[in-house]
Order: sequence, then C-alpha cells, then structure tokens
Amino acid sequence: MIAERISRKSFQWVHQGNLVYNTCWEDPRLDREALKLGPDDEVMVITSAGCNALDYLLDEPRRVHAVDVNPKQNALLELKLAAIRNLEFEDFFDLFGRGNSANWEHLYGQKLRCELSVLTRKYWDRHGDFFSSEGKRPSFYFRGSSGLFAWMVNGYIDRVAKIREDINSLLSAQDIDEQTSIYQSRNLNEQLWTRMIKWWMRRDLTLSMLGVPRAQRTQIDQGYPGGIVQFVIDRIETVFTSRSLRDNYFWRVYLTGSYDPECCPEYLKRENFERLKGGLVDRISVNTNTVEGFLNQHQGTISRYVLLDHMDWMAGAQPQLLQSEWQAIVNRAAEETRIIWRSAGMQVDFIDPLQVQHQGETTRMGEMLRYQSQLADELHERDRVNTYGSFYIADLQV
Repeated sequence: MIAERISRKSFQWVHQGNLVYNTCWEDPRLDREALKLGPDDEVMVITSAGCNALDYLLDEPRRVHAVDVNPKQNALLELKLAAIRNLEFEDFFDLFGRGNSANWEHLYGQKLRCELSVLTRKYWDRHGDFFSSEGKRPSFYFRGSSGLFAWMVNGYIDRVAKIREDINSLLSAQDIDEQTSIYQSRNLNEQLWTRMIKWWMRRDLTLSMLGVPRAQRTQIDQGYPGGIVQFVIDRIETVFTSRSLRDNYFWRVYLTGSYDPECCPEYLKRENFERLKGGLVDRISVNTNTVEGFLNQHQGTISRYVLLDHMDWMAGAQPQLLQSEWQAIVNRAAEETRIIWRSAGMQVDFIDPLQVQHQGETTRMGEMLRYQSQLADELHERDRVNTYGSFYIADLQV
C-alpha cells in the first residue's frame, strides 16, 4: 500500500504541474484507417500534444473536439493553432519541426501571443524558453516531463554508451534488413540495456515521466513475461529490426530532438500546413475538461471517439468514473459511432462488464459494442510507435 501511495503521488506530481507530452505517441496513420472519417463526422479526441487532432482534420470531418483535463496540453495545441493561422510555413516548421527558433521572441510577441486565451498566454509567457536554441536542452522536444526523459536518453547515448554514430546509422538505413544488420552487428541491445538502465526503468518516477501510471505498469508486469522492463526491451528491438525507420518520426524525434522534413507528422508537411491554414484549422475546438465533463456539456452527437489509453488508469483507480464516462459516451453517441482506444495490457476486459442506461434499460457495454478485432490486430501489427500492448476498434450500437 505504501508503494502504491508513493507511486500515485509521484504520478500526480509529474502530471498535475507539467506539460507531459510534447508530441503524440499514437500512430495517426492507423487511427485514420480505423476511424474512416467522413464529412459528417464529429470527432472527440484526448488532446495530448495535439498532433493527431491536426492530422485528423486532413480527412475533413465536420468538427474535431480536442479534450484534455491538463490545461498545459491544451496550451500547446492552442499555440499550434495560432502558429498555423499566423506564421509562414518556414517559421512554423522551425518551432514544431526543428523544435527551436532564433526568432521565437519576435514570432511570439508580434504574431502569436495576442491570439491565445488568457491562461495559455500566461503559460507561454513563462515557458517561451522551451523553443530557445540555447542552453542544455536546445529543443522543444527535450522539454516537458517526457521531453526531459528523452534528453536524458540522448545524453546517455552521446556521453555514456557513446553510440550516437550507430543510432544515426539506424535512422539513415535504407530498409529493414540494413537496420537489423546494424542493430545486431553493433550489439546495440546490450549497449542500450545496461543494468543501470534496467534499474531506472523499474522506478515509478521514471515511468511517471513517460506518462505511465502504476496501473499500466501492473498490467504489463502481470501479463508480459519479464514484466515491464522486458516489454520495453522487446518493443524497442522490434522497432529497430522490424519496423521501417525511414518514416518513423516518433522515434526520430525522440532520439534526435527534431523531425526531418521527409520524416515528420502530416501536419508538419508544407502542403498539409497550407490546407490547415486555408480553413481546416477552424474546425477544431479546444476544451479543458474531462471526457465525461465535455460530453455532458456538449450539444449534439459525437460519431468518433479517440480515447487513447487513459482508461487503463481509470479502471484501477476510479472504476466508478469509468462507468459514468461510458454512460456519457452512450448518451452522446451518433447512430453510427466508432470508438478506438489503446491499452498497455496485452488484453483488457474492463469495458464490457460496465453497466449503462440505454433506452430505459440497464445494459452491459459488451452487449452494445461490436469489436472490429481483425482490423484492430492488423493495424496494431503496423504500429510505428509499438509501445502499447493492444489496440481496440469498436462500433457502438445505439
């Protein structure tokens, strides 16, 4: 009990006072295939860093509602929206592609600040140095709690393991065979996973910095041979030896602190930036709220839900809130609603037993959901991030 309490406190300390995610760690290419967005769809997505909410806009749904209980995450999305509306592509890519700009003070003071809400303005007034090219962490992607961990990993690669040349060779490899050859011939598995690194990966504070609450760690420890450390080792080895790194911008930014124009999220590509700037960006709303709170206030229906992995935490810590959240989803669901979510667990069963009220009767969620398991499994096998245990796609029958 004491260990759980300490773990919970460390997670709350990291998450309540910080920008946790400076980039999204869910593959939107898979999401867009799963969601099959059309012009009449209204999408609700947990904001995180806002990258994927912008990517969904490229499929031109009627509306995207970005919702996050952490106002710092929404402050980041607000800044991106203001930058799309008011900057030229080169300046935009400096900020969110390269992660810094020598012209930050001018851009922020003259073109961005006046477009922000009061709370968001106060945040970036204090934290504009995140985009400075100076100092020990000269990239936005080394900022925030997950960015701090990325910076530490890069320091280990450069100064302790001294394998920067090997990492760069991996990232520039032409195909998976070349990646595998580099990874194996240079013995990167042993160089990356020393006893010290494995020790750190077992610490709750380390996992909290990565956005992993104890409930998710427990799921992996109980369901994966070797527990969370072996899970992470196996997942990263799979990325380096079985997933093409040529367009894997998730790991590129994590291992270098910046994107490349040829390897970056869709919203950071010039042609898509111009589409967003041309009007698509006006289809997004930013909401600081819980999922349930947003849905209870929302007028109208939502046809697509992107719930990320937050239910892992709710199932263990606040099961009653998980049930009321799904009641709100049922209440606001359109006739043809599709919901996607991820989990750290290899297989989870905390949704189906939930009981909700529907058409005057008490019904189990399992009776209302039609899982697209084959599609979910196929997409999960192609996940460029490869850090989740399972992926779910379900159609809600209302």
